[in-house]
Amino acid sequence: MSSSVPRRGLRGRRGECGALDQLVADTRTGRSQVLVLRGEPGVGKSALMEYLVGSATGCQILRATGVESEMELAFAGLHQLCMPVMGQLDRLPGPQRDALAVAFGLRAGSAPDRFMVGLAVLSLLAEVAEEQPLVCVVDDAQWLDRVSAQTLTFVARRLLAERVALVFAVRTSTLPRGDNPWAALNELVVRGLRDDDARALLDSVVPGRLDERVRDRIVAETRGNPLALLELTRGLTTTELAGGFGRPDTRPLASQIEQSFLRRITSLPDAAQRLLLVAAAEPVGDVPLLRRVTERLDIGADAAGEAERAGLIEFGAQVRFRHPLVRSAAYRAADPGVRRDVHRALAEATDPEFDSDRRAWHRAHAAVRPDEALAGELERSAARAQARGGFAAEAAFLRRATELTPDPAVRGTRAVAAAQATFEAGAPDTALDLLAAAEMGPLDEAQSARLIRLRAQIVFARRRGGEALPLLLDAAGRLEGVDDAQAREAYLEALGSAVVAGRLCGHGGVRAVAEAARAAPRGPQPPRLADALLDGLATRFVEGYVEGASLLRPTLRALRQAAGRDKDDVMRWLWLTWLVAGDLWDDETWHELTTHAVRAARETGALNFLPLALCYRAVVHVHAGEFDLAAALIDESDTLTEVTGNSRLGYPMALLMVWRGDLRALEVIEAGTRDGTAWGEGRTIGLRSYMLAILYNGLGQYQDALAHAEEAGEYEDFAGTGFSFVEIVEAGARSGAPETAEAALRRLEEQAGAAGTDWALGVLARSRALLCDGPAADPLYREAIERLQRSRVTVHLARTHLVYGEWLRRENRRIDAREQLRIAYDMLHGFGASAFAERARRELLATGESVRQHAADVRDALTAQEAQIAGLAARGKTNSEIGAELFISPRTVEWHLHKVFTKLDVNSRNKLRSALDRA
Repeated sequence: MSSSVPRRGLRGRRGECGALDQLVADTRTGRSQVLVLRGEPGVGKSALMEYLVGSATGCQILRATGVESEMELAFAGLHQLCMPVMGQLDRLPGPQRDALAVAFGLRAGSAPDRFMVGLAVLSLLAEVAEEQPLVCVVDDAQWLDRVSAQTLTFVARRLLAERVALVFAVRTSTLPRGDNPWAALNELVVRGLRDDDARALLDSVVPGRLDERVRDRIVAETRGNPLALLELTRGLTTTELAGGFGRPDTRPLASQIEQSFLRRITSLPDAAQRLLLVAAAEPVGDVPLLRRVTERLDIGADAAGEAERAGLIEFGAQVRFRHPLVRSAAYRAADPGVRRDVHRALAEATDPEFDSDRRAWHRAHAAVRPDEALAGELERSAARAQARGGFAAEAAFLRRATELTPDPAVRGTRAVAAAQATFEAGAPDTALDLLAAAEMGPLDEAQSARLIRLRAQIVFARRRGGEALPLLLDAAGRLEGVDDAQAREAYLEALGSAVVAGRLCGHGGVRAVAEAARAAPRGPQPPRLADALLDGLATRFVEGYVEGASLLRPTLRALRQAAGRDKDDVMRWLWLTWLVAGDLWDDETWHELTTHAVRAARETGALNFLPLALCYRAVVHVHAGEFDLAAALIDESDTLTEVTGNSRLGYPMALLMVWRGDLRALEVIEAGTRDGTAWGEGRTIGLRSYMLAILYNGLGQYQDALAHAEEAGEYEDFAGTGFSFVEIVEAGARSGAPETAEAALRRLEEQAGAAGTDWALGVLARSRALLCDGPAADPLYREAIERLQRSRVTVHLARTHLVYGEWLRRENRRIDAREQLRIAYDMLHGFGASAFAERARRELLATGESVRQHAADVRDALTAQEAQIAGLAARGKTNSEIGAELFISPRTVEWHLHKVFTKLDVNSRNKLRSALDRA
C-alpha cells in the first residue's frame, strides 16, 4: 500500500504493531530477526509492512515485491532486493562475490550453486548491517521466483547475531509444508479485524447512516478484511448496500476485491487503462522504460494523472501499484490482442544488450504463431539462465521455446530439454507433462531412449525403490548402439535402483539386473569411473563377492587417486561408491571419499549435495568413535535439508544413537523403516535389523541381538549383510547358539579374505576368537587388536578390547582382564558409547576393580555447533573462513565463540586449543 499510511493509524492492529516494534528494537541490538506475515489478500499485510518501514528510524531499508509474471525469471526478486547495496559487492570473499555477480548477470562464468549465492547474500547483508541496522521487507513473497525464495529462506535460517531483520508478507497458502519455503520460519498470522474495529472502519467510509443489520452482514461477509471493507463498498450508495453488496456474490473474497479494482480500472479513460497494463506487464517498475513504451504506444502524459487520482498506482522513482491485486486486475482486464501489443512494445523498448532475456520473454508473450527465430532466441536465453544457475528460468524459456517451435522434430528435442531443466528446477510433475507432450511428436531412437531415461530418473528421485527399475532397463536397452556411454550409465543407475530396493525389488532382483548390465556394450576408452563401477558391480552380483572384489578394489584405488582432481565424479557417484567401499570393508576409502566430497561441496556451495556428504562423513566419525563430531555434522545436515527441502537421511542419526546405547533409537529406527518401505526402499529393512543387533549387543541382551542380526542376514543387502555377520557371531557366542555363529563366521571369512583390509581381517580375527576354546583364542584377540589399531574403525577396536577382557576374566586371568577392560571402558566412555561402556564397567567390578567415576566433560556443555566452531577456530581458521565453511556469517561465528570462551573459561583464541585438549 501507499507509503502515506499513517505511522500510528492502523486500526485494530495494536498486537501486530507491537510485535513489529519489538522486532526493530531487537535488530538494533544485534539480535537478528525473521518474521513471516501470513494472511489472506487484503487483510493488511502490506499496511503492516509500511508501518514497519516507518517505525525503523535509523535503519537502512531494502525492499522487494514478488510479481506473479516474474516467478520464472531466476534471481529476479533477489536482484530487486540487493540492487541498492551492490556497491558493497567487492567487500565479499572472492567465491561469494563471483557467484552473486554471475547470478545477477553482471559477469560471465560457470553456473554458481544457488546456496553459494545464498552465502553471498548473507555476507552482503551482514556487511551492510555493520554500518547501520538493516531491515529487509519482501511483500507478496509467494510470487518470488523459486530460486530467490529458496535463497532468502536459506539466509533467514542462518541469521543469528547480525543487525538484520528479514520480514516477508505471504498469502495464506494451501501448499503442503514440504512445498512451502516459508513454512519453517517464525510467522505472525494476520487475521481480519475484530467486529468492533471492522464496524468502525466501515462507518468511516460509507456515506450516510447504515442500517445495523446491513453493516453486520457486510462485516460478516468480509470477515473483517480491511481492504474488502474499503474497496467493496467504494462507489456504492446506501441503497445499493441495502442488499449487502448490491447483490449476493459467491466468489472468493480475493476475487471480489479484484473485481472491485477492475470496476475502477474500466471506468478510466482508455489511455489510463493502457498505461496501467504497461505497468502491470513490466514488473520491475523501471520508469525510463515505461516512458519509452508509452511514447511508442502514443499514451499521453495525462494518463498517469488519471491513474494516480483513481488511487490505483503511484509514479515516483519507481512505479508502485497500490496493491498487488490492482496489478493482476489491470493485466487480466485487457483484451489479449492489446496485451500482445504491450509486450511487443516492451520488447522493442528493452535494451537487447543490457537485458536480452527479458526482451526475449516479452517477445514470446507477444507471439501469436510458431516462430523458429524467436524459439531459438528463447533457447539461447535458457542457456544464459542455466549458466547463472537459474534452472527455473531455463525451464521456463525452454517450455515457451517448445511451444513456439514449428518443426515437430525440433519441438520434440526442445520438449525433452525443457523436461530435463524442469526436473532439475524441482518440478517433476511438470517435467512428466513435458515428456508426455514430447512423445506426441516424431522422436528418433536416441531421443526416445533419453526421454525414457529421464522419466526413470524422475521416478527414482520421487520414489527411490524399484519403481524406476523397468524404465531404466528399457532406456539402457534402447540406448545401446545409439549412445553406449549413456546406456552404461543407465545400467549403473538401474543397478543402484535394485540395490536400494533390496528385498522389495521385483524384476528378478539385483542379479537379473546385473546379468542385463553385463551384456551391455563396452564403454569408451579409457574407461570412466561409471564404466569400472558397472563392470565391478555386475560381476559382484553375478559371479559373487570374491570375483567382484577383485575388480572393485582397484576401482576404489583409482577413485581415491583422482578424487582430489575430479569433484564432479566424486559428487555424482558418491551414493554408490560409498556403498561399494562399505561392502569391501574399506574404511580408508570411506575416509578419503567423504573428506573430498564435503570439501568439494563446501567449495562449490553445492548444498543440495552437501547434506548427503555430511551424513556419510558423520558415519565415518561414528565408526572412529568421534560421536560429537558426527552429531555436529548430522545437525548441520538436518539444518540444510530443512532449507533445501530435500528428504532427511535418517540412518546416520539412528546409527549414532544405537552406538550410544540410546533406547530412543527404537522409535527412530521403526519410523525410518516405515517410511523407507513405503517408498519401496527394502534396504532399510536390513539396516533396521543390523542397528537393533548393535543396540542389544551393547545392552548385553544377546538373544534379542541374535534374532535381529539373523533377520539382517536373511537377505544379502549390499554393504550391509557383512556387518550383520559380526553381530551374529558375538550374539550367538554369548547366547548359546554356536552353530548359527559358525555359519555366519564362514560367510564372514569369504568376505574378509577377499576384501583384505585391516578392518575386515581384524573383525574376522575377533569373531574367530569368540568361537575358539582355550588358549588358541588369545593370539586371535591380539591379532584383531593389532589390525584394528591400524584402521580408522576405533569403535570396533574398543569392542575387541571389551570381548578380550571378558574372555580373560572367564579364563581367571584377572590382572590381564583388568588391563583390557580398563582400556575398553576408557575408550567407550570417551566415545559416549554408554551401553558398551556399562558392559565394561560391570566386568571390571567382577574382577574386583573399583571403577573410577569420570568427571563431567566440560565439552558436554558445548552445543554441536559450538564444538564444531571451537575446533575450527583452534586450528587457526578466521571467523570469515569458519563462516564460509559452515554457511553462517562471521558475526554469528563471533557470537558462538564468545559463548565457547565463557564455557571453557578462556579469553583468547590462543588458549582455545589447550582448553579443548584439557577437556
